[in-house]
Amino acid sequence: MVDDLKIGVVGCAGRMGQMVIRQITETEGCVVAGGTEPAGNAAVGVDLGVLAGLDPLGVAATDDPAAMIAAVDAVIDFTIPAATAEHARLAAQAEAVLVAGTTGLDAEQEDAVTRAARHVPVIRAPNFSIGVTLLLALTEQVAGILGPDYDIEIVEMHHRHKVDAPSGTAIGLGEAAAAGRGVALEAVKKSGRDGHTGARAAGEIGFATLRGGDVVGDHTVVFAGDGERLELTHKAASRQVFAAAAVRAALW
Repeated sequence: MVDDLKIGVVGCAGRMGQMVIRQITETEGCVVAGGTEPAGNAAVGVDLGVLAGLDPLGVAATDDPAAMIAAVDAVIDFTIPAATAEHARLAAQAEAVLVAGTTGLDAEQEDAVTRAARHVPVIRAPNFSIGVTLLLALTEQVAGILGPDYDIEIVEMHHRHKVDAPSGTAIGLGEAAAAGRGVALEAVKKSGRDGHTGARAAGEIGFATLRGGDVVGDHTVVFAGDGERLELTHKAASRQVFAAAAVRAALW
């Protein structure tokens, strides 16, 4: 008999953390084995089931990520860039799988995750939904087929609390479009326009960022040509799709 996979959740009291806890309890083959929040957070000491709106699970949130990660098989992280970089280091030390959906990491933080991946399985994605995975592939394919005669603009909207822009998913879509054209995104990226900008430069991949309300995540890739426009759109209605995929990734 194979033991259930012990999964820890960092940022366990946040919106995604709570959703991940609920998803783990609903998924065969895994159990909630730990959760953390920073010292001083009101969730520390509270049962993880209670935090997620469930019956008690007999496991309380702690403020010690090193100890928690050392006691689990896998850790799921939808937190903030600095925390994810540290959790990657701790996962490598503890030989725990890391599943991370955090976006907005800088070069040094990305390097910390890359170093961890030399020692333990690390699964990273700017968006864990199946639909966005398909959208990335379609964007690359369409960009390659239509070529430079079609201008590419990527429009994304998220809830008012999101702190990084453009979203990690939007950047991923931009990278897919650039790959389809055989160029590096940084060479053609145009993030936001204001004032007298002049005409649009040929080959640009533009980004527009919208923030407001409780929008989980909307992304549209616009291919605008002379006389016609093609739009590829994905809209997430619930964070549950991200949580479910993250748990599946940990099991895989």
